[in-house]
This record gives sequence, C-alpha cells and structure tokens, in this order.
Amino acid sequence: MSTGPRVLIYDIETAPIMSYVWGLFDQNVGLNQIHKDWHLLSWSAKWLGDPANKVMYMDQRGAKNIEDDRKLLEGIWKLLDEADAVITQNGKEFDHKKLQARFVINGMQPPSSYQHIDTLKLARKHFGFTSNKLEYMTEKLCKKYKKLKSKSYPGFELWRACLAGDLDAWKEMERYNKHDVLALEELYYRLIPWDNTVNFNLYGEEGMLTVCTCGPAATFKRQGFAYTTTGKFQRYKCTRCGSETRGRTNLLSKEQIASLRVGTKR
Repeated sequence: MSTGPRVLIYDIETAPIMSYVWGLFDQNVGLNQIHKDWHLLSWSAKWLGDPANKVMYMDQRGAKNIEDDRKLLEGIWKLLDEADAVITQNGKEFDHKKLQARFVINGMQPPSSYQHIDTLKLARKHFGFTSNKLEYMTEKLCKKYKKLKSKSYPGFELWRACLAGDLDAWKEMERYNKHDVLALEELYYRLIPWDNTVNFNLYGEEGMLTVCTCGPAATFKRQGFAYTTTGKFQRYKCTRCGSETRGRTNLLSKEQIASLRVGTKR
C-alpha cells in the first residue's frame, strides 16, 4: 500500500568544455575551437527521508576513458526512472537539461516522468534572500549540513585535479558531491512549508490525508477552515513542518451552496 511518493534528491558534477582561445576576456568560442567537450564527472543522490540516510554516489575515477560516462548515466537514469519526484538546486536549468543531453547523445530513452522541485525556484518565488545560491542559503538556514568549501582544492582546482587523475582530488569530489545532497535535503525541509504547489498527499492511501511534502512520517492537526467563493473546507496543518493543506469535501450543504450570491462583473 502506498505511503507516499519516492522523492529523489540529486546533484551532478560535469567536466568543463576545453577550448583554444587567444585571450581571457570577451571570447566567442567557435565549434572548431573546442578541444574536448563536456561530460559527466560524478553524481550523488539520496531518497528523501531515508531512515538510513544513505547517500549514493558514482564517478569516473576508475574509468579507462574519462569521457565515456555511459555507466554513470545508467546509474542515475535508473534512480530517476524510479522517482515520483526529484529535488535539485538549479536543476531545472542545469542538472536536468545536462542529463537529458547526455541521455539522448548516448541513445537512451527518457526515464519515467516525475515532478521536479527546484529549491532555487522556491527561493526566488517566495523569499528575498541576499543570494539564492546553495552556499548562502545553507549557511543561513541549515544547522547540520552547510555547503562545503575545499581547502586542499579550492574552486576550479578540484576539477582540474580530478581530470588529471589525482585520487585524493576524487575523494574530495565524492565528499563535496555527497555533502551537497545532504545540505540540499535540509534546505528543502526549511523552504517547502512556504509552498503549496506540490501535493504529496496524492500518493497516500486513498481518501486519507496522510502525506506531507516534508515526508510520510508527518501528522496533521485541524486548523480552522479555508474558504472560497462557493465553499468551506477543513484546513489542516502539519505538526512537523507547519505547511498547510485543506480537505477536498465542501462542508456547506447543497442548500447553503444554492443560496450563495456569487458576484458578477458589470
């Protein structure tokens, strides 16, 4: 019996495009200047609310040809195919499109459809943070997991070292990638109560209000009523995250509904 959706949190890292250029500024790189195209370097993922808190990970450190990312693609494709929903940070513009590009280039079919919740989109829609970057939001909102900064391989040096086959750099990439997913999960829990566009209750037991966007273990309490121009509905509040939802049954009688005066435009 369904107890809620399977929600996958994931993050990918890609290799840069390497090209021939004559300067540092205002470069318009042509296709014939590309030396090596981008490809997948690693991915990390976990299931939302997993009691074991298991973080899955794959990378290219042992690949004979680092540009052949087929095994990585097959791994993340399988997880996406199982997911009812996914959570990313800027994934609608980057991770999702990048993966689909690599899928189609490698002759793979699309995974099964899923809902996509992007914490960057949530931040832009509901808040006025100084920055909507994962680093800033996790620093301000997360208590346990904040985005990491590498001291040994700062910035682009981590990618450069991985491409050069530095095993210590690959270990750092794994730590970095896994931690991003854990930080993203914690950030999601902080932001999602402010949004009502996703209804995980659809995946619960039929007719039962059991599933919140913060996970199936949540419980609800009655919290007054929600009103529309033609109805009155029971309102519920999640006791764990504070998000609101409402029942689907109109509590007004047929006689009350029939007697309502609905305003019309003149």
